[in-house]
Amino acid sequence: METIYNFSVKDAELNDVRLSDFKNQIVLIVNVASYCGLTYQYKGLEKLYKKYQNKGFEILGFPCNQFAFQEPGTNEEIQEFCDTNYGISFKIMNKINVNGRKTDPFYNFLKKQKPGIAGTSQIKWNFTKFLVNRSGQVIERFGPQVEASEIEKSIEKNL
Repeated sequence: METIYNFSVKDAELNDVRLSDFKNQIVLIVNVASYCGLTYQYKGLEKLYKKYQNKGFEILGFPCNQFAFQEPGTNEEIQEFCDTNYGISFKIMNKINVNGRKTDPFYNFLKKQKPGIAGTSQIKWNFTKFLVNRSGQVIERFGPQVEASEIEKSIEKNL
Protein backbone atom coordinates (compact mmCIF):
# COMPACT_ATOMS: atom_id res chain seq x y z
CA MET A 1 0.00 0.00 0.00
CA GLU A 2 1.32 3.41 -0.96
CA THR A 3 1.77 5.87 1.92
CA ILE A 4 3.40 9.26 2.31
CA TYR A 5 6.55 7.31 3.20
CA ASN A 6 6.99 6.50 -0.50
CA PHE A 7 7.75 10.18 -1.21
CA SER A 8 10.58 12.62 -0.87
CA VAL A 9 10.02 16.37 -0.98
CA LYS A 10 12.26 19.39 -0.70
CA ASP A 11 12.46 21.72 2.26
CA ALA A 12 12.76 25.49 1.92
CA GLU A 13 16.56 25.17 1.57
CA LEU A 14 15.97 22.65 -1.27
CA ASN A 15 17.31 19.74 0.75
CA ASP A 16 15.69 16.37 0.09
CA VAL A 17 13.37 15.27 2.88
CA ARG A 18 12.29 11.63 2.96
CA LEU A 19 8.80 11.47 4.37
CA SER A 20 9.71 8.07 5.78
CA ASP A 21 11.63 10.14 8.36
CA PHE A 22 8.18 10.88 9.86
CA LYS A 23 7.24 7.23 10.44
CA ASN A 24 5.17 6.73 13.58
CA GLN A 25 4.22 10.39 13.73
CA ILE A 26 0.94 12.16 13.07
CA VAL A 27 1.55 14.65 10.25
CA LEU A 28 -0.58 17.60 9.19
CA ILE A 29 0.17 18.79 5.66
CA VAL A 30 -1.00 22.29 4.72
CA ASN A 31 -0.63 24.40 1.59
CA VAL A 32 0.16 27.85 2.94
CA ALA A 33 0.34 31.44 1.72
CA SER A 34 1.65 34.67 3.24
CA TYR A 35 -0.84 37.14 1.75
CA CYS A 36 -4.15 35.36 2.09
CA GLY A 37 -7.23 36.17 4.14
CA LEU A 38 -6.54 32.87 5.92
CA THR A 39 -2.87 33.56 6.70
CA TYR A 40 -3.85 34.21 10.32
CA GLN A 41 -4.27 30.42 10.57
CA TYR A 42 -0.50 30.19 10.97
CA LYS A 43 -1.08 31.28 14.59
CA GLY A 44 -3.41 28.36 15.36
CA LEU A 45 -1.22 25.88 13.51
CA GLU A 46 1.84 26.96 15.49
CA LYS A 47 -0.14 26.65 18.73
CA LEU A 48 -1.12 23.06 17.79
CA TYR A 49 2.45 22.25 16.85
CA LYS A 50 3.85 23.57 20.13
CA LYS A 51 1.24 21.63 22.10
CA TYR A 52 1.75 18.25 20.43
CA GLN A 53 5.22 18.19 18.86
CA ASN A 54 6.67 16.25 21.80
CA LYS A 55 3.92 13.63 21.44
CA GLY A 56 4.77 12.68 17.86
CA PHE A 57 3.03 15.42 15.86
CA GLU A 58 4.53 17.24 12.89
CA ILE A 59 3.28 19.96 10.54
CA LEU A 60 4.64 20.43 7.02
CA GLY A 61 3.72 23.74 5.38
CA PHE A 62 3.94 23.80 1.59
CA PRO A 63 3.87 27.36 0.20
CA CYS A 64 1.84 27.68 -2.98
CA ASN A 65 1.34 30.70 -5.25
CA GLN A 66 -1.53 29.25 -7.30
CA PHE A 67 -4.39 31.03 -5.54
CA ALA A 68 -4.60 34.71 -6.48
CA PHE A 69 -0.78 34.90 -6.36
CA GLN A 70 -0.86 35.12 -2.56
CA GLU A 71 2.56 33.53 -2.06
CA PRO A 72 4.86 35.48 -4.43
CA GLY A 73 8.06 35.37 -2.36
CA THR A 74 11.13 33.19 -2.53
CA ASN A 75 11.56 30.34 -0.05
CA GLU A 76 13.84 32.58 1.99
CA GLU A 77 11.31 35.44 2.03
CA ILE A 78 8.51 33.05 3.00
CA GLN A 79 10.51 31.63 5.91
CA GLU A 80 11.40 35.14 7.07
CA PHE A 81 7.72 36.17 6.90
CA CYS A 82 6.66 33.10 8.90
CA ASP A 83 9.34 33.62 11.53
CA THR A 84 8.88 37.38 11.90
CA ASN A 85 5.08 37.46 11.91
CA TYR A 86 4.10 34.14 13.50
CA GLY A 87 7.21 32.62 15.09
CA ILE A 88 6.68 29.46 13.05
CA SER A 89 8.79 26.56 14.28
CA PHE A 90 7.24 23.79 12.19
CA LYS A 91 8.75 22.92 8.84
CA ILE A 92 8.16 25.19 5.86
CA MET A 93 8.91 23.32 2.67
CA ASN A 94 9.79 24.29 -0.91
CA LYS A 95 7.13 26.26 -2.79
CA ILE A 96 5.11 23.90 -5.00
CA ASN A 97 2.06 23.60 -7.24
CA VAL A 98 -0.91 21.75 -5.78
CA ASN A 99 -3.12 21.83 -8.90
CA GLY A 100 -2.72 21.72 -12.66
CA ARG A 101 -0.22 20.15 -15.04
CA LYS A 102 2.75 20.88 -12.79
CA THR A 103 1.21 19.53 -9.58
CA ASP A 104 3.83 18.11 -7.27
CA PRO A 105 3.57 14.28 -7.28
CA PHE A 106 3.17 14.28 -3.51
CA TYR A 107 0.09 16.49 -3.77
CA ASN A 108 -1.33 14.29 -6.54
CA PHE A 109 -1.03 11.42 -4.07
CA LEU A 110 -2.69 13.36 -1.22
CA LYS A 111 -5.62 14.42 -3.41
CA LYS A 112 -6.10 10.88 -4.69
CA GLN A 113 -6.13 9.49 -1.15
CA LYS A 114 -8.64 12.04 0.16
CA PRO A 115 -10.66 13.80 -2.53
CA GLY A 116 -12.53 16.95 -1.62
CA ILE A 117 -16.24 17.63 -1.53
CA ALA A 118 -18.20 15.76 -4.20
CA GLY A 119 -15.11 13.68 -4.97
CA THR A 120 -13.17 16.48 -6.64
CA SER A 121 -9.43 16.27 -6.37
CA GLN A 122 -8.69 19.97 -6.80
CA ILE A 123 -7.35 21.96 -3.89
CA LYS A 124 -9.82 24.82 -3.59
CA TRP A 125 -7.68 27.40 -1.76
CA ASN A 126 -4.78 28.04 0.57
CA PHE A 127 -4.75 26.27 3.94
CA THR A 128 -6.33 23.00 2.80
CA LYS A 129 -5.14 20.43 5.33
CA PHE A 130 -4.44 16.69 5.17
CA LEU A 131 -4.06 14.64 8.34
CA VAL A 132 -1.82 11.57 8.13
CA ASN A 133 -1.78 8.77 10.72
CA ARG A 134 1.24 7.01 12.24
CA SER A 135 1.16 4.46 9.40
CA GLY A 136 1.58 7.17 6.73
CA GLN A 137 -2.01 6.96 5.49
CA VAL A 138 -4.04 10.08 4.73
CA ILE A 139 -7.03 9.82 7.06
CA GLU A 140 -8.76 13.21 6.83
CA ARG A 141 -8.92 16.25 4.58
CA PHE A 142 -10.02 19.62 5.92
CA GLY A 143 -11.10 22.59 3.84
CA PRO A 144 -9.37 25.96 4.00
CA GLN A 145 -11.91 27.46 6.42
CA VAL A 146 -11.39 24.73 9.03
CA GLU A 147 -9.43 26.22 11.92
CA ALA A 148 -6.57 24.44 13.65
CA SER A 149 -8.64 24.22 16.84
CA GLU A 150 -11.28 22.23 14.94
CA ILE A 151 -8.65 19.66 13.93
CA GLU A 152 -7.31 19.19 17.44
CA LYS A 153 -9.74 16.39 18.39
CA SER A 154 -8.70 14.37 15.32
CA ILE A 155 -5.05 14.86 16.20
CA GLU A 156 -5.57 13.80 19.83
CA LYS A 157 -7.54 10.75 18.74
CA ASN A 158 -4.64 9.59 16.57
CA LEU A 159 -1.71 10.41 18.87
